[in-house]
Amino acid sequence: MLIWIIDEEWNEYDLEKELLPKEFPGVELRFSGYDYKKDLEEFGYKADGILAQIYADINKEMIDKLENCKGIAVYGGGFDKVDIEACKAKGIHVTNIQEYCAEDLADYVIAGIYNWNKDLAGRSSRIKEDIKNNAWGAPSIKKMEHRISKQTLLIVGFGAIGKVVNEKAKAIGMKVIAYDEFLTAEEVAKYGAKKVSWEEGFSQADVVTIHLKGIEANQDKIGENAFKYMKDTAYLINTSRGRVVNEEDLIKAVKSNKIRGALLDVVKNEPPTVDNPLLSCEGIMVTPHNSYISVESMRALKEYAIGNLASMIRGEKPRDPVC
Repeated sequence: MLIWIIDEEWNEYDLEKELLPKEFPGVELRFSGYDYKKDLEEFGYKADGILAQIYADINKEMIDKLENCKGIAVYGGGFDKVDIEACKAKGIHVTNIQEYCAEDLADYVIAGIYNWNKDLAGRSSRIKEDIKNNAWGAPSIKKMEHRISKQTLLIVGFGAIGKVVNEKAKAIGMKVIAYDEFLTAEEVAKYGAKKVSWEEGFSQADVVTIHLKGIEANQDKIGENAFKYMKDTAYLINTSRGRVVNEEDLIKAVKSNKIRGALLDVVKNEPPTVDNPLLSCEGIMVTPHNSYISVESMRALKEYAIGNLASMIRGEKPRDPVC
């Protein structure tokens, strides 16, 4: 049996080497980067299963050449690089991974909220200038903020991750409201949050955090249609997928002071080029799509991916089926 790993994110595969031989004694593991065409011709076409990073382009041309493949397990939630229709036509199952990093994403959201509220990095970076200007204590504060416990958080997409964000936000005293097209007010209320309309949510929020699926229906869902309702003191956080935010609208909203700023762990084109206007827009912070990473989440990510692949190879229902 051959299992093919396509990845350029990680430099060690100790868990794969430990667990896969236990699942399939005698299994052969082969590794490729994203430019895998030569490897596809030499050995990849024989793979019984594939573990692929979310950035690996698993296209129709590649899928059509697979002779034995029973499943493709993606290392993560995103599977937009996999040609799902081609997999269906070939009878190849696909999985992603759900809910493995909800706590880590929620921690990132809370960290962003504290960052803005106390401006630790900003205050530290200005310390010498403030001392020279005799700006110590209250005179060093550029803008006085309300306590976090007096602020309102809007969660757009009240799924598994949104619910964990809700728990952490309530624990620090925030009022939580939620916009979700698929849940009733009663279902949201079970978690101590209040369901609101689009206009109500964006107009009431001090912070908006996005937790939508990166599907085509959500392309540019967050844009001028949302920013026009937001307070000029409000912030946006996106840890879902870059495609759900209209980046041109966001830059305009921040530059025109319609909203105060944004924290993005995802952008439309990843990795971005250094001349991406998001990276030079004052008020917008961008981090390199690593909000999900912790020791615990990375182990869970790999364990779930390996488990999904093993199930597909055996003909069993995997934990996280896509098709």
